[in-house]
Amino acid sequence: MFFALFAAVSISAGAFGAAVAPRATCSDGTVVSNAVCCNFIPVRDAFISDVFEGTCGENAHSTVRIAFHDAIGFSKAGGKGNGADGSIIQFEDTELAFEANAGIDEIADELRPFAQQQGISFGDAIHFGSSVALSLCPGAPVVQTFVGRGNATIPAPDGTVPDPFDPVTSILNRMADAGFNSDEVIALLASHSIAAQDEIEPAIQRSPFDSTPAQFDNQVFLEVQLRGVLFPGNGSHQGEVQSPLPGEFRLQSDGAFARDSRTACTWQSFALNQALMAQKFAAAMGKLSLTGQNTANLVDCTEIIPKAAPAPRSQAFFPAGKTHNDIEQACATQAFPSTLSTQAGATTSVARVPEQ
Repeated sequence: MFFALFAAVSISAGAFGAAVAPRATCSDGTVVSNAVCCNFIPVRDAFISDVFEGTCGENAHSTVRIAFHDAIGFSKAGGKGNGADGSIIQFEDTELAFEANAGIDEIADELRPFAQQQGISFGDAIHFGSSVALSLCPGAPVVQTFVGRGNATIPAPDGTVPDPFDPVTSILNRMADAGFNSDEVIALLASHSIAAQDEIEPAIQRSPFDSTPAQFDNQVFLEVQLRGVLFPGNGSHQGEVQSPLPGEFRLQSDGAFARDSRTACTWQSFALNQALMAQKFAAAMGKLSLTGQNTANLVDCTEIIPKAAPAPRSQAFFPAGKTHNDIEQACATQAFPSTLSTQAGATTSVARVPEQ
């Protein structure tokens, strides 16, 4: 029955337009503003059960990541791809060979057959899927979510995805070319709250960027402000400043943003305000999902995106063994408050994100 429904109802770009009647009652009783959204309810449910297995785990994290890498292939000046169009899967032989996209092949391999089976474009699989993924992460906001993208026609060129080893100025310039100001850049980095590294240091794959990777909270913004330690060993990362928390990985760009005069105060504001971080992330992520797209050709199906559970805590805390004295103050206009609590117990290692 499921496959027959999708054989009878096309979800291609040509199915969207003014002819679709507003307000409709779906087969499960859900009332939506546009009947097209009914077609995405079983897609949503299949994402949750089959791709994400009901958790804010590795596949959910990776879907949010691929959404950024796909959408940022866009330039206001033109000539750099068409943004949030699924080109990273459509032209995988080209884009997945880019160094900045290392490790994305695994989630692309999950989403490609899923999109084909469900009868949706790769662009919708990535960007609708990202919003569904976030709904499984406690504390995450609902991101405005549109569907109806056609298939990508050109690949994004290399060099559109910022590298975590790029200087702050280079990253801000690249993001400005895609239409994002410095505050929006920091807001998008809230996704690192549920992220981990695989390719930068393969020996410690799935090392998270904060101590609560299954929660969309502002802990990452606090923990990156902790005074770091030098990366151990004699390898290619010798001399890099890393997290002082065992098992936690710090991106060099995150550390730089937290300490750069252009971005430090925004970074600190998110460390101190979970609600503000979530609100600004939702706006920036919604904007990202529409780069290169014309909303006149799309349908807003935000109403079928589930709301995430609240984060267990409404405020960041100092990890066990750390206090206000460990904060590396960088914002020149506001001192970091000394009132935040410290987690009880002895310092423990941050566990890696489980494989999925």
